Amino acid sequence: MNIQPLLEKSSRDHSHLCPRQILGVRMGLCGLKALGLSANQGSKRLLVITETDGCFADGLTAATDCTIGHRTLRVEDYGKAAATFVDTQQTGLTIRVAPALDIREQAYQFAPDEPRHYFAQMQAYQVMPDGVMFTVTEVQLKTPIEAIVSRPGVRVNCDVCGEEIMNEREVRQNGTMLCRACTGHAYYQLSVSLSIYELLHKKNLHI
Repeated sequence: MNIQPLLEKSSRDHSHLCPRQILGVRMGLCGLKALGLSANQGSKRLLVITETDGCFADGLTAATDCTIGHRTLRVEDYGKAAATFVDTQQTGLTIRVAPALDIREQAYQFAPDEPRHYFAQMQAYQVMPDGVMFTVTEVQLKTPIEAIVSRPGVRVNCDVCGEEIMNEREVRQNGTMLCRACTGHAYYQLSVSLSIYELLHKKNLHI
């Protein structure tokens, strides 16, 4: 397959092409093949969970047309250039694709005249066979796909902060509806504000 159009698509917003974009494109194509899909036909049948963001994720998007905006691309940031591909509508098959552990060393075999590792990867990642480049493993998601995808139009408000919660991401504790931040699992903290317990006290709520 001529992957040049996909590489151009991936690099369009970067004004450059890098090994991780190529890796993302190749992995996206590998994931599609592992699910028996020749391409993503624009439906929400395919869900991709990427384990890092950045250039690699843009390569995945170029190959699969899955995006965060369409809720077909999710980021679980493990700092790994790996991804899981899910057929959400027909087979339920779930495949995780990761780079072979020796992928960088193998790259030199496919770019023998290029001693610089960055440029050796640039060349090699475009031509290496999938079997040399990746490990492909069938996995099971810990969260059911129905819970990940959720249902459109479902909204509730947090009983503590009052903010709207979409996609069934609320947490119910002792009859109280909470957003994840108000359960104490926020990724941020306010510089100056009442604590969660002070807010609960003011609202006469208990968790």
